[in-house]
Amino acid sequence: MGYTAIPGWYRLSQWSGGFVPDYRLGDDLDDYCVKCKRMTNHSLLAMVDHEPAKVRCRSCYNEHNFRRGVIPPSKKDLKKADLFKAVLSSVAPEAPPEPPPTAKKAKG
Repeated sequence: MGYTAIPGWYRLSQWSGGFVPDYRLGDDLDDYCVKCKRMTNHSLLAMVDHEPAKVRCRSCYNEHNFRRGVIPPSKKDLKKADLFKAVLSSVAPEAPPEPPPTAKKAKG
């Protein structure tokens, strides 16, 4: 449909039905590096179905799969969440059972 004259501009994709960035091998992307443990610049190494698949960190030269900039939760945060759930389950008792309905006597 459309074409890109300048790298980094957006094109209309017939596969996604919208605007997607036009990636090429060697382009610079921002991604989370597990070795550096921060968001850094990466070079695009491999693509699968017009999507980035492998990248190389430009700070430490570590190669890894493209994570789409998602920062994984730390192990410390995961332990905190598990402990919090355990404390909540021990503190919050089960809901009390509902009392049986009482029949009202009719006056009369």
